[in-house]
Amino acid sequence: MHDKPRCPWCHGHEIYLRYHDEEWGVPVHDDRHLFEMLCLEGAQAGLSWLTILNKRESYREAFDFFDAEKIAVYGEAKRAALLANPGIVRNRLKVNGFIENAKAFLKTQKEYGSFDRYIWQFTNGKTIVNNWEKMGECPAVTPQSDAMSKDLKKRGFKFVGSTICYAFMQATGMVDDHLVGCWKRQ
Repeated sequence: MHDKPRCPWCHGHEIYLRYHDEEWGVPVHDDRHLFEMLCLEGAQAGLSWLTILNKRESYREAFDFFDAEKIAVYGEAKRAALLANPGIVRNRLKVNGFIENAKAFLKTQKEYGSFDRYIWQFTNGKTIVNNWEKMGECPAVTPQSDAMSKDLKKRGFKFVGSTICYAFMQATGMVDDHLVGCWKRQ
């Protein structure tokens, strides 16, 4: 597993290597997984992605495996339990953001027939394959992530700034930013 050429950001931690090799840049069309990734990218704000990956299973258990219908109706007792859960980032704004995102997700899903149909419109339904040779060439935001962020915010989503949206696009394969020379490159 360690002998293949890879994007340099994933070296140093086994969890990063697995994430890079198995998920990052792989197109996702499952609504629940898209919702999970949007929430987790928002949870990362101000933290490292490694922190979130290390807490991912706890997030899944704490948030009913990202079942938006269940999350959308969380009451005060559930919010209090989440804020007391050491397995997740115990930030009131982020916990409340997951709940607000669940509500907005369900409305968007209903409007478009699927969240997948809605979210992939920002790349015209196709993966944008970039040709970066060094990580420093990779942008933090793009016109597509700006448009996605603006529209998600208008729909009531939280923690969906353009940088978070671009990271989400990379995570869900809407964008393939594997460097030229990386074995995972399309």
